[in-house]
Amino acid sequence: MIEFILNERHIRTDAKSGMTLLDFIRYEKRLTGTKIGCREGDCAACTALVGTMNANGVLEYQSITSCISPLGNAHGKHIVTIEGINLKNELNVAQEAMKLNYATQCGFCTPGFVLSLTGFTFSGKENTNENIMAAISGNICRCTGYKSIQRAATDIATKLEALELDNKMAWLVANSFIPEYFLTIPDKIKKIPVKQESEANSFVVSGGTDMYVQRADSLIDEQINLVSDHIGLKGIIASDDKIVIGANTTVTEFASHTIIQELFPNLKKHMALVSSEPIRNMASFGGNFVNASPIGDMTIFFLALNTSITLQNEKGTREILLKDFYKGYKTFDLQEGELVTSISFNTASDFKFNFEKVCKRSYLDIASVNSAMRIQADANGIISNAHVAMGGVAPIPKYLEQTSAYLVGKTVDVVMVNVAMEKLQEEIAPISDVRGTEDYKRLLARQLFMAHFIELFPSKLNLKDCLAYES
Repeated sequence: MIEFILNERHIRTDAKSGMTLLDFIRYEKRLTGTKIGCREGDCAACTALVGTMNANGVLEYQSITSCISPLGNAHGKHIVTIEGINLKNELNVAQEAMKLNYATQCGFCTPGFVLSLTGFTFSGKENTNENIMAAISGNICRCTGYKSIQRAATDIATKLEALELDNKMAWLVANSFIPEYFLTIPDKIKKIPVKQESEANSFVVSGGTDMYVQRADSLIDEQINLVSDHIGLKGIIASDDKIVIGANTTVTEFASHTIIQELFPNLKKHMALVSSEPIRNMASFGGNFVNASPIGDMTIFFLALNTSITLQNEKGTREILLKDFYKGYKTFDLQEGELVTSISFNTASDFKFNFEKVCKRSYLDIASVNSAMRIQADANGIISNAHVAMGGVAPIPKYLEQTSAYLVGKTVDVVMVNVAMEKLQEEIAPISDVRGTEDYKRLLARQLFMAHFIELFPSKLNLKDCLAYES
């Protein structure tokens, strides 16, 4: 039995946990304000808000794309659709801002934008124009050209300047951002029993952000084990020399962690290249790694950190390097009954890190080629440690073993980088496909590799020198 709060209503259903939340909302409950668009998490016409109770007993709300979210993941949560934020006798603040700025034309995308903007008011993020624009980063509109929507978002951010953080929900209700019933939801959520785990031999799904793109129809009829809320697979633990991350930790949770932000000063810029906010709110690292996509952004990110993963089944636990996990296209070293339970990487020494990605669109697209580098060098530019990873250039997410080894002991300069790029070209084997020809991907591999050094060692290398060397 799945039990949750849908807007104001307490839902108890024996519907299959593998069906999508979108289909339940529209076809079982007839809440048709939530639209069917791409069914791949790309357009956000199906946006819903999900309120999850944190360890302090506070509901935290995030936007998700309901078209690729399994219904079973709604258990014990507050699901909010566009109908659930309507006020009785007036438009709420987000709706009014959209209206006054003429920010809707055909109206198909409007519910998704309004929910994403309303979700930002809950988020606790700093009230800046940049942050509220990021909140609608996954929402696509085919009519307006976005400027009117951006003006609406700016108006909302202005109204939020007076937000009382100590009494946030009551303030939002009093100022017509959300309806009054939101104040009753925490007590209702606390009364919902913890969901029992599924059978161990059932199909394992976490966030579902890739699995439900591939297999949404078939997963409806399968016995699935939804592990996204498994407490033992959550969290980030930081020690003096190591970061350990639960396999169910989402990309958003990783990116918002204070210590992670300190380790990766450019993390915000890097994460902007990784999908959209609703997808980052759902996607787990364990699911990302086991998906084994040759161009998975976070897989490449963590390969460059020389990450270890912990695997566990009834027989015991083992730890292997992520670079040894992948055996071939969509195949990996996962024994019967094993789950990825955690991932870890060493932070003992100071290191530089960079992530680069090229795709057909600047944002919200799958990579043609992506790459990451972790490197340590002294003041003279002599490299003591290096790990380079690249996606889109092999059947697997590629850890560049030979290139990484070659860099150690070398001094950063334009000649060394170009020799290293020759090593890299010998190590990769891209193919021509819809994301580019083999020659194009080899060119991208070269350019992204060079971009790492230009970004990380600006005093040793710059674009002008690199171009002069090539000519």
